[in-house]
Amino acid sequence: MRVVIVEDAALLRAGVQRLLADEGMETVAAVDNPDDFLRAVEEHRPDMAIVDVRLPPTFTDEGLRAAVAAREIVKDLPVLVLSQYVEETYAAELLAGGTTGIGYLLKERVADVAEFLDSVRRVAAGGTAIDPEVISQLIARRKVDPLAALTHRETEVLGLMAQGLSNRAIERDLHVSSGAVEKHIGNIFAKLGLDVTPDEHRRVRAVLTYLGHA
Repeated sequence: MRVVIVEDAALLRAGVQRLLADEGMETVAAVDNPDDFLRAVEEHRPDMAIVDVRLPPTFTDEGLRAAVAAREIVKDLPVLVLSQYVEETYAAELLAGGTTGIGYLLKERVADVAEFLDSVRRVAAGGTAIDPEVISQLIARRKVDPLAALTHRETEVLGLMAQGLSNRAIERDLHVSSGAVEKHIGNIFAKLGLDVTPDEHRRVRAVLTYLGHA
């Protein structure tokens, strides 16, 4: 797998590159600003990008905007965003703008090597990897809760779906049967009014509803 990294902190940038190399992943470019990042994406057409939210020159939303632009250069490019804090607006915008291959982790997660690498692989494969703290804060800022109709267990299941877990992983996490998970997910779809359509993925729509951007 070929990866482009954009991170202004040199030590973290080198550390992530080393972790990827140890897993046989090639970093084709590691840069510290959005302009060089987009040029690298254009040149290398990578399989995935790892992006810091706050980049020069203003250290506000340059990373987010670069991530969105990169997904236009390479359609649906898997992007894993790293942030020091939960940037609620930035996270919601990025998640609302894409349905596959999206991750948002707090930088402290990089310290857990196994968890970080699992998230990298999941996002690269087209899945999602959303930090539970990001989910918690996005839900907390909603004025109207569209999830009020869900039971406690259904909310738990949807939260795990939002973290990118498969049905089998949810079974293991909650210690329930596959039938129970399927029933909970069916109830979630029904209560959120997510009918089967040829153009939309109900699981993705449920996750986006959970994150407050249906």
